[in-house]
Amino acid sequence: MSNTPHTPNEINEMLKTIGVSSVEELFSDIKPELRAKSFNLKDGKSEFEVFEHLENLSKKNSFRFVNFIGGGFYDHFIPSVVDALSSRSEFYTNYTPYQAECAQGTLQALYEYQTAICRITGMDAANASLYDGGTALAEAVLMALRITNRNKVIIDGSVHPFYREIVHTYTANLPCDIVEINPVHYIMDTEKIKQILDNETAAIVFQNPNFFGSIYDYSDIVRTAHSNGIMTVASVYPVSLGLLKTPFEMGVDIATGEGQSMGNPLNFGGPYLGFIATLKNYIRKLPGRIAGETIDKDGKKGFVLTLQAREQHIKRERATSNICTNQNLCALRAIIYLTSLGKQGFKEVAKQNYDKANYAKEILSEINSVTINNSQPIFNEFVLRFESDAEEIYIKMLQKGFFAGIPLGKFYTDMENDLLVCVTEKIKKDKILAFRDALQEIMESNTHELRTQKRK
Repeated sequence: MSNTPHTPNEINEMLKTIGVSSVEELFSDIKPELRAKSFNLKDGKSEFEVFEHLENLSKKNSFRFVNFIGGGFYDHFIPSVVDALSSRSEFYTNYTPYQAECAQGTLQALYEYQTAICRITGMDAANASLYDGGTALAEAVLMALRITNRNKVIIDGSVHPFYREIVHTYTANLPCDIVEINPVHYIMDTEKIKQILDNETAAIVFQNPNFFGSIYDYSDIVRTAHSNGIMTVASVYPVSLGLLKTPFEMGVDIATGEGQSMGNPLNFGGPYLGFIATLKNYIRKLPGRIAGETIDKDGKKGFVLTLQAREQHIKRERATSNICTNQNLCALRAIIYLTSLGKQGFKEVAKQNYDKANYAKEILSEINSVTINNSQPIFNEFVLRFESDAEEIYIKMLQKGFFAGIPLGKFYTDMENDLLVCVTEKIKKDKILAFRDALQEIMESNTHELRTQKRK
């Protein structure tokens, strides 16, 4: 609920209207001894701390879970300015603004969004957003097929399983071969991928940080790909780019990702937005809408949809893409979020995610019968391996008030004992310690049950 304090002039006008000279006179009928001497107000809190305090109060009325689930969709703090500005009536439509003369504000917002995506990825050009991270990756694969005129795509098995599924769906009726290579120790099997590269390979697809939270520098595999005329497509987690090497710095040709973590709430699964960025050479192959800056006949700066015809998507197999719109409102929220953080704030959010996750990783690794299996550094997710089924552990943690992560047996046949745990900047130290204590209690109880069964 918004709170707009009255100005001194407004207060004086109201006092005059009701016929008193001051606020003190307004309450003169209440005896001084009956007036509150102090409200015992504590020191001021930040917006995030106030929300947290109110949330803790609400727990007295209902049971609330602490969320350690990630897997591509993250519970980040969203400054209230994002809701305030994106809910203005000027932005109520999510329709692509074809008529530039009556949509300058929306077009400029999209232009600024594209600029921000280019800055955080290091790439030359971005479009005005796609449906989500999965479709963005699939569109990037189609771009690579068109640009190279080749028919094979190699996908690292540590790319998000949902995204891999979407790529298969997009290409199901196309003359192309999608080859998935299983990860080794939760990272890309680079040696195996290098062995199967050939002159039919259009692109290598990977994710950083990958689905298991592992960070990896793909510069070497990118150089190998380019030496064979093969394009590289990366799916990246935008918040991580406040700390990590950018796709451009690794030499990537097309960068994609899920933009939900930039100012959009989880919303039970959507709506979200996908971002895609590429090098200048490939800008005319970008799918969807592109907002551009121009000059009108009077020499004034203006914004338009550019480089693509409105009807480009009706060309069937010759179309740049069959996506003919963009996630306007979600992209708007993303640029407001990035602007409100600024460069240093963006880096700070990334640092907090990295530091808190690594702290959690360290203290959880000290629990008996729990191991951390990530062979590379992690950003804000990591894999816990147990001696028993991870789904059973997850259910027991649920009973203690924690969404403890994602049991990986749902997606990988050899990972039934693995749990993907996520820690964002919203998870404070006391919650991490409570998670540790709850998990330790469960592991000790499991060990006791096992010993009892052996004695029997």
